Amino acid sequence: MSDTAPAKHPDPRPSRGFLGAVLRMRSLNTFIIAAVLFVVFSVFSPGKYFATPDNLLVFLATEAEFGIIAIAVGILMIAGEFDLSVGSVLAFCSLTFIKLFGAGVNAVLALFVAIAVGMAIGFLNGIITVKAQIPSFITTLGGLMLWRGITLFWSGGQQQGLEVEKIPGLYGVIGGAKIGFLPIQFVWVVGIALVAGFFMNSHKLGNWVTVTGDNKLAAKAMGINTDRIKIACFMIVGAAVGFVAVMQMFRASLFTARAGDGLELNAVAAAVIGGTALSGGIGSIAGVFWGAMSISLIENGLVMMRIPYWWTFTVFGGIIIFSVVISKIIEARRLGTGG
Repeated sequence: MSDTAPAKHPDPRPSRGFLGAVLRMRSLNTFIIAAVLFVVFSVFSPGKYFATPDNLLVFLATEAEFGIIAIAVGILMIAGEFDLSVGSVLAFCSLTFIKLFGAGVNAVLALFVAIAVGMAIGFLNGIITVKAQIPSFITTLGGLMLWRGITLFWSGGQQQGLEVEKIPGLYGVIGGAKIGFLPIQFVWVVGIALVAGFFMNSHKLGNWVTVTGDNKLAAKAMGINTDRIKIACFMIVGAAVGFVAVMQMFRASLFTARAGDGLELNAVAAAVIGGTALSGGIGSIAGVFWGAMSISLIENGLVMMRIPYWWTFTVFGGIIIFSVVISKIIEARRLGTGG
């Protein structure tokens, strides 16, 4: 997509040789990483508990919830922006749903309100970013603290149970059913990934997103309303967060004000591992999907290996730094600006 757009540099063609091959196969490489992680944890976890049906069921459900948000964040990053508020917005949308449901509002209506709240926050992030010309990093960093604070104040920091047995229909569709061995959450993330992949790869909207992130001035010269594209991408993130907020509560049957802690950085890490450029304009849905799978495998696998949880931060930090360095090297070679 971005290869056909007016380029920021004279020669945007993929570089020849090994790094050129890596560039063209980044999503495949991420899939291989995920496959290797799966095999390692399956073989070396004590009692091989990682590969048991019970753990895989939980793993696929939680991975799917994370994957949906990571895909949306990946699309936004391809458009050249960030959203660091997703974890806090998830908690706020969860609280919105449970308050409405507790007040007697129909569960389906409460779900759509939670999604609409997420989209409204995304719209606000987008407007502030593109109209006030404030970097999205700063805008959403403020949102991270703002929405977490509001959630803690509104909820009093208390957990609250959700009686999912009162909403068996919606619960089955979003959080409780299985299709064969697969939890319904994983079916959702695969469907969303396929739809997102179609639009990003085979539709003009995906091309507009990529060109906007690759070269905003060139995109404007082509008649693309880059402000609308960026705002729409922020709203996609908000919709995904609102949906997952309810999905996650249905699985856990519980609201907690600390839901989503650390989600924003893990989502960025998943996108970067999957080959999404921090500068925008480069990335794929397949890469983000397998990047999210890799992050979830590490998180679940280290627990199954009985390694203290705080090591996950060390591992994630190393992976993020390594992936960013590799992405920068590949991007420099692609643009012909470095060795």
